[in-house]
Amino acid sequence: MNAEAIKRSLESGGLRCTPQRYAVMAFLTECKRHPTAAEIFEAVNRVDPRSSRATTYNNLRDLVQAGLVREVAVEGRAARFDAKGMRHHHFICDRCGNVEDIEWYNVRRPASRSLGKRILRECELIFRGLCIKCAQRRASG
Repeated sequence: MNAEAIKRSLESGGLRCTPQRYAVMAFLTECKRHPTAAEIFEAVNRVDPRSSRATTYNNLRDLVQAGLVREVAVEGRAARFDAKGMRHHHFICDRCGNVEDIEWYNVRRPASRSLGKRILRECELIFRGLCIKCAQRRASG
């Protein structure tokens, strides 16, 4: 995603394009993995040492609330963040905590009235198990 596209996405999410917010979004759009907030802070801080940990964490919260970034909750570990625009599910390795993208499968959502609730978000599946590396280690060890 180029600089203009990042600026447009921030504006479409109702967010101002501050240098720190731009840096967080730019890092996430280029990142091939699902980093933690601490990893994002370290990466952004290497580029712009003026960015504080609190600002980075606040920007992540704002980006998640605006729907531009997804927070992937990893049980017992630090949450991970994902800015890939296309819909997808996740696989989480129970041993190393690695988070991988899985192709989107449409899951039929129950009728809100039957639940007595108002469903606001789409369903995301999280598959759990052992990644290829951990499964190979377990088989050989």
